Amino acid sequence: MTPELQEQEERLQFDRFDHNDAWDLGDRLVRLARERGHSVTVDIRLGDQQIFHYALPGTTADNDDWIERKIRVVRRFGHSSYLVGQSYRDRGTTFEEQSHLEPARYAAHGGCFPIILRGTGPVGTVTVSGLPQLDDHRLVVEALGLLLDSKNPE
Repeated sequence: MTPELQEQEERLQFDRFDHNDAWDLGDRLVRLARERGHSVTVDIRLGDQQIFHYALPGTTADNDDWIERKIRVVRRFGHSSYLVGQSYRDRGTTFEEQSHLEPARYAAHGGCFPIILRGTGPVGTVTVSGLPQLDDHRLVVEALGLLLDSKNPE
């Protein structure tokens, strides 16, 4: 699974990403979640600035805590929170056992993905919390793909 996760990060990159793109991405995520009956919280940041945040009915402040913990992982490692956790599982261990990072502050669970500018690297994060970790991750990846497709129609 790790090669697939790495491929996602190579493929899901932007030439530019601004506040309007953050709104479009957040709106797509909220619409997808509503259509599917998911109770999730969505968060998008550029650098340290929170650009978009929306909590659908059924979420709690715990979702906000998960978002913060996932974001810390992406910022520290530069990769999606799911890829970081999977890299530990691939080695037969867990992030919690081997990272030596405080679990109350870091969560290598799926749902946070770096916003990557081609030729620059990560400039922000997009995070979903509320579903099982693989589903959180897949929802973010789907919305990123839809946004990129709409910006680069073939």
